[in-house]
Amino acid sequence: MLNSKIPAGQLDLKWTDYKGHCKLVNPANKRKLEVIIVGTGLAGASAAASLGELGYKVKAFCFQDSPRRAHSIAAQGGINAAKNYQNDGDSVFRLFYDTIKGGDYRAREANVHRLAEVSANIIDQCVAQGVPLAREYGGLLSNRSFGGTQVQRTFYAAGQTGQQLLIGAYQALERQVALGNVTMYTRHEMLDIVMVKDEKSGQDKCRGIVVRNLITGELERHFGHAVLLCSGGYGNVFYLSTNAMGSNVTAAWKAHRKGAYFGNPCYTQIHPTCIPVSGDHQSKLTLMSESLRNDGRIWVPKKQGDNRKPGDIPEEERDYYLERRYPAFGNLVPRDVASRAAKERCDAGYGVGSSKQAVYLDYANAIERYGKIECGKLGITNPSKEVIRKHGLDVVKEKYGNLFDMYEKITGENPYEVPMRIYPAVHYTMGGLWVDYELMTSIPGLYALGEANFSDHGANRLGASALMQGLADGYFVIPYTIGNYLADEISTKAISLDHPAFVETEKAVRDRIEKLMSIKGSQSVESFHKRLGKIMWDKCGMARNAQGLQEAIIEIQQLKKEFWSDVRIPGGINEMNPELDKANRVADFIELGELMCKDALNRNESCGGHFREESQTDEGEAKRDDSKFQYVSAWEFKGESDWQLHREELIFDVAKPTQRSYK
Repeated sequence: MLNSKIPAGQLDLKWTDYKGHCKLVNPANKRKLEVIIVGTGLAGASAAASLGELGYKVKAFCFQDSPRRAHSIAAQGGINAAKNYQNDGDSVFRLFYDTIKGGDYRAREANVHRLAEVSANIIDQCVAQGVPLAREYGGLLSNRSFGGTQVQRTFYAAGQTGQQLLIGAYQALERQVALGNVTMYTRHEMLDIVMVKDEKSGQDKCRGIVVRNLITGELERHFGHAVLLCSGGYGNVFYLSTNAMGSNVTAAWKAHRKGAYFGNPCYTQIHPTCIPVSGDHQSKLTLMSESLRNDGRIWVPKKQGDNRKPGDIPEEERDYYLERRYPAFGNLVPRDVASRAAKERCDAGYGVGSSKQAVYLDYANAIERYGKIECGKLGITNPSKEVIRKHGLDVVKEKYGNLFDMYEKITGENPYEVPMRIYPAVHYTMGGLWVDYELMTSIPGLYALGEANFSDHGANRLGASALMQGLADGYFVIPYTIGNYLADEISTKAISLDHPAFVETEKAVRDRIEKLMSIKGSQSVESFHKRLGKIMWDKCGMARNAQGLQEAIIEIQQLKKEFWSDVRIPGGINEMNPELDKANRVADFIELGELMCKDALNRNESCGGHFREESQTDEGEAKRDDSKFQYVSAWEFKGESDWQLHREELIFDVAKPTQRSYK
């Protein structure tokens, strides 16, 4: 049975009550306990810094050359927190409710409420670290709007919020490295977890990892009383996504194969504002921050196949379809809603650009509006259009300049003059390793934080909540919950690296690497990844149906056979070999792809980012089936192409499920 370990009692008191009653480890004993952290993005760096500060002996591993390379650095738009600085009606409850509703009632109430509670602490923490969050003229922190909410609660640092937050966490981490509390292992990739039977309880517990030194090719064994996986999401299963090209599922997947349940793998977020695909040569897609929907207006021509330049299409011949369909939220509907609406318009023949797979994001109105405001501030009466535009451009450049510059570098078009062209793309993954309230997986001693776990976002993540969850887990949740586990591990001595469990695990890792290298086939690793991505996008992407998913499962199984018989990996084992690293990751992606399709096939309802064509309202919106699917799907690996489904029933005492509406 799945035990989510949700504390009893009133929803808004559960976390307070938990903290008041959980077990603690005294400072002298913390120095005896070793914790391994895999991944040093926002979740991993904040957890390593926090646990190091508390006195634990921490080993942190990242496959990049520095934690600053983590994909968290790519987040642009902002981080949510219920500070109510705008005095516009925000509160902890409102943030909790928006997140539950935005996730289409497929997240745990207790976890989401805790996230909303600690959100305000995150901002205080980051300001204390010197993170340069944007401020109003008077010095107060600034907020902007994001999709799925009717208040302004998103804190930001221009269009590089993730970078600034990561640098703050990185500085805190490096301080602990300098103090000797954290040991950093860069260019090391985790290839398996080590399970050891506990003599007292008889349970198999996670007691370490086997990693590959990506510079030398050597395998290493490392012991830990507990292991934290903070390795990010698996969006690159689609090949083309907004993720960094190195982002992968390998750490989580190795744990899954050892017994950690995988939760809701089919829940993938499609981000509505990305630069459209330009050709077969592309290896990744570029995100344009959701913050651009604050001031930008999204539209398509009212006439199908209209090839005129956007500036030649008069206002009355433009369809601002989000404002038309969702008047209460307009351009700030949640990401899943905005993405499907863009796809619907393009599929209906209203798309723009050479591919016709794009819509316009237009800043002309915002430039004019800001220009008039600035002219008013400066006392300029009857300003000309040129003066208004000049002042409006200055404001937009200050708020979004780096995003506009990035767009121009990639497309060669000036978005101040011509509307941006955008289209949905794979972004965040709400699925991940199943964890309980304490962030522990189904394997004792193994935790998953941030995007690596099945998350607090349900079937759809609201914008500006990824940074919030990563830092909440690392700074404010895991320091309490891991203590509750480690308090019983004080007497556990460090296990020898010559223990049979370590030896066997390393041998299994080595055997797999040698098997990969021995194939000596004719097809590149990249070609297999591309083919997997096409299957996933076509049949398990923005829209899914039973026939397509059944076909995808068969195609992926065939692709797996072909991969293990005909992949070509140049180079050697005992050296730096990026193609070998990639092959290992793509092999895991292929297996994950099959599970994602099986999960999507099993969940015969539409919710959030999971849209089954068989389950939609008359207006084409996602239609949930709470009577049959109000649960978390937690899949247990039983063998090749064989999984067992476990269900964690979701109970809503406060936020009663209703049909989502943003009209």
